Amino acid sequence: MDTVKEDISGCYYNRNVQFFYEASGKNISNRWRQRDYVIVSLGMLVCFIVIFSNMLVMLAIFINRRFHFPIYYLLGNLAAADFFSGISYLHMMFHTGPWTIKLSKYQWFVRQGLIDTSLTASVVNLLAIAVERHQTIFTMQLHSKMTNRRVVMLIVGIWVVAIVMGLVPTMGWHCLCDLGNCSTMAPMYSRSYLVFWGVLNLLTFTIMMVVYTRIFIYVRHKSQRMSQHTDQVRHKETVVNLMKTVSMILGCFVICWTPGLVVLLLDGLNCDCEVLRYEKYCLVLAECNSFVNPIIYSFRDKDMCRTFRRILCCLCRRDKGRSGESVTRFTLEQEVLSQSNGDQHDGSNHSTSH
Repeated sequence: MDTVKEDISGCYYNRNVQFFYEASGKNISNRWRQRDYVIVSLGMLVCFIVIFSNMLVMLAIFINRRFHFPIYYLLGNLAAADFFSGISYLHMMFHTGPWTIKLSKYQWFVRQGLIDTSLTASVVNLLAIAVERHQTIFTMQLHSKMTNRRVVMLIVGIWVVAIVMGLVPTMGWHCLCDLGNCSTMAPMYSRSYLVFWGVLNLLTFTIMMVVYTRIFIYVRHKSQRMSQHTDQVRHKETVVNLMKTVSMILGCFVICWTPGLVVLLLDGLNCDCEVLRYEKYCLVLAECNSFVNPIIYSFRDKDMCRTFRRILCCLCRRDKGRSGESVTRFTLEQEVLSQSNGDQHDGSNHSTSH
């Protein structure tokens, strides 16, 4: 880590965080204002919502066997990335505002690296979901035939890429030896890195949008040729509805993150515009994306919504049982499985709501 090196000509390894903020023109108040209290309080509230809601999604996918397919494993990993994002933002809430001045350079890089890692994990995971949907939809299948081993390897690969991308600035792509190239929004990040970061993510968004557009065109064309047999129609509707749910997740992600990435790109290009004016709004919008997915699941996926309710009801009954009111004899997994078996007797495929 560069922070332990001695200063050499043109490098500022032993300067504090405040030095770089002042050099980049991003001033920090050394006292708490009412605005700071409001921002931190609201930010912490959103973080707790993000953490709880995505834990709910991961638990639902884990206990309900109907979700034990590659697409849901990837959606569960996306929830894990959002969960990590909630932790990252919560960490930032305790290291922002007047607290920023007291950070060491190492702590500052950790704070920023956590955010970068969570974003990269989400982006790469969405790209993996796009590829998985492309392979399955073009054969009009609901689920991929990918083995569990390959899914695990894919998920591990996603997190390896995310961690490496989060460590890139710490490993040397910073401006500690090039003060004139320091960005305004992230005063120890090099502007060239922000350009690379912004362009890479925006390019990935574009690729995913093209993939999903191609899938929708194919599904629409294929649906017109399909037989009107009940089983085929139901299967087609299930495939299309799951596709719509995944597309809504991608759409919300792009909407929430694109403004922030554009502002970062403008800062990296040294645009003569007031990027700091929009920084907080872009950060809040990006943070809100992390609890949007559980809301989408609740409205779009009937099985997921039922599993959510059973988890919450089970937690409530356990709390009552501890207080001596009533004790349930069934575990949460038994309840979910019994519901799944009941649905299977009805002869219906796994479906999402319109």
